[in-house]
Amino acid sequence: MSLALYGHPFSSYTQKVLVALYENGTAFEFRCFGPDTPEHTAEWLRRWPLRRFPLLVDGDRDVVEASIIIEHLHLAHPGPVRLLPDDPRAALDVRFLDRFFDLHVMDAMQVAVDSALNRLPLDAKGGLALAAERLERAYAWLEGRLDGRTWACGEHFTMADCAAAPSLFYADWTHRISDAYPRLRAYRSRLLARPSFARAVEEARPYRPLFPLGAPDRD
Repeated sequence: MSLALYGHPFSSYTQKVLVALYENGTAFEFRCFGPDTPEHTAEWLRRWPLRRFPLLVDGDRDVVEASIIIEHLHLAHPGPVRLLPDDPRAALDVRFLDRFFDLHVMDAMQVAVDSALNRLPLDAKGGLALAAERLERAYAWLEGRLDGRTWACGEHFTMADCAAAPSLFYADWTHRISDAYPRLRAYRSRLLARPSFARAVEEARPYRPLFPLGAPDRD
């Protein structure tokens, strides 16, 4: 059985895995959620009732959580782009940055989105203010961290960059990365120019009206 990925093109964590797949040209079937494919939603919920996506099906194995999916691909379907270095300490640095982008950038942005969708006991204005406060701290830290680096962990594109791409993409829509962070702004531009992420962005473009804060007319 070939690889099958359940998710949605506009989902940040689906994009994170798509970037990893596209980086290595890994063959897979994308089973997109939508009104025309209720069978995909039903199968996803049968396999993963916690209702989080993406989900990767690899033969008789179900793999969930974007970082774990990328690690699984690294082990079971390696390609020319090594998204995790062989050196354990270097790999630990990649895993740390991967978690940083998920927990301190994407999760911060999600506060604004969820409050706008009335999923939190916080109004939209309060959610946006809290997200901005958290994102400013993350941006400031990343500005220093990126000094002398092309990618998140150095000169090589890794799993950390797979996490960074959608995180910074949507975070900048939520709370603009200001000119006070030139390294971070340049890094986001490099991510947008990377063919794997550029492809994911284009595939998600038709769904931009779904962004509850209003998608800006850029990127």
